[in-house]
Amino acid sequence: MQLGMHLRELMRLRVSLLISFVVALLVALSVTYKLTLVPPRLSDRSLEMGTASTRVVVDTSKSIVLDIRYGSGDFAALTSRAVLLGNMMASAPVREYIARRAGIPAGDIRASTPLTPDFPRARAAAGEEKHTSDLLRSTDEYRLNIQADPTVPIIDVYAQAPSAKAAEELANGAVDGLGDYLDDVGGQQGVGATEKARLVQLGRANGTVINPGVRAQVLLLTFGFVFAICCAAAVFIARVRLGWRVADEFERPEQVPA
Repeated sequence: MQLGMHLRELMRLRVSLLISFVVALLVALSVTYKLTLVPPRLSDRSLEMGTASTRVVVDTSKSIVLDIRYGSGDFAALTSRAVLLGNMMASAPVREYIARRAGIPAGDIRASTPLTPDFPRARAAAGEEKHTSDLLRSTDEYRLNIQADPTVPIIDVYAQAPSAKAAEELANGAVDGLGDYLDDVGGQQGVGATEKARLVQLGRANGTVINPGVRAQVLLLTFGFVFAICCAAAVFIARVRLGWRVADEFERPEQVPA
């Protein structure tokens, strides 16, 4: 009888391990892909993180950078203008122009303002406050980190996006969008072309993926972790049930034949 009891528990354990395999596979797929049941379909979930960067020189229509007749005082004024333009790049109106250039919704762009000696901490605009839930969607967002050099009129733009191409388009769109905004505002206020600040981009941005192969890594790690937990739970439950049955057999009184 005990042999039959062990065989039954072994069969239940095999079924439990099969269920554990299926559960672990579904959990791993749901983490790495968007799983829909009606209709059954797997769609990509953004796990990769692309980055790109570019550099912009703030100059005048008649270049001060190239003209040796201008001194450090003129560069100081342009440096302050670069800090101002960096802050404008992170503002909501300019993000609308950036979004059109990058081909993404403006509400998806998160931008941080330049850090300067006067403002050593980034200032969060309305609706841009940090939340703990941002960690769960950090790879699925479009972020701009704008830095202004405190000594020369140069703005550094760092972009993060779900793919390398999207990061490249966001970084280039930040420069082009700011230029579009300055052209529109300057035209509305009657500022001539020779009186406007000129943005000189030092090379177009090139995007790259900073976590290649992350999908396979997450899939394997999630599957292994969930499968190990389910298997441990199945073995523990099987042993407890077997112990109860054995104890029940020993406690049952033997039948004496009449």
